[in-house]
Amino acid sequence: MATIQKIVPNLWFVSNAEEAVKYYTSIFKNSKVGRIARYGNEGQDITKKKPGEVLTIEFEIEGTPFVALNGSQENFTFNESISFIVNCKDQKEIDYYWDKLTPGGDPKAQVCGWLKDKFGVSWQINSTELSDMVVDKDVEKVDRVMQAMFKMKKLDIAVLKKAYNGEAVPA
Repeated sequence: MATIQKIVPNLWFVSNAEEAVKYYTSIFKNSKVGRIARYGNEGQDITKKKPGEVLTIEFEIEGTPFVALNGSQENFTFNESISFIVNCKDQKEIDYYWDKLTPGGDPKAQVCGWLKDKFGVSWQINSTELSDMVVDKDVEKVDRVMQAMFKMKKLDIAVLKKAYNGEAVPA
């Protein structure tokens, strides 16, 4: 019997859960695919799924368990009210995740380090340094960082550091 995590994010897809899981586990190095449940004969009139089609896929990214579900034909969509934060240690890591997750996504959703991938899932490609900057007790430093960040799509750590230190930043 598998150990079941107490709380697990569940991502509802209509029919491409398996494609999404392959996509995410190819991007994140520390990831794996777990158990796969398939539809049986019951509920075809409700779900419109054929026996053998993927029902759920358990997967893990960076130690966080997820479930991807191929639900009924309801047109549920993802939105920004739920997003996944990827805390990055440097610009190279920010660039890597940004470049992997943006293709096919919504360019209009790319703001302040946020993006929507090709499945409509929202991600925040964050800098651990930015997280430290915005909790500084010096309100002026925080304001400068926030002003710089609000002009960005993908986060630029060098520009954020300049703003934090009170140096001139590009317009």
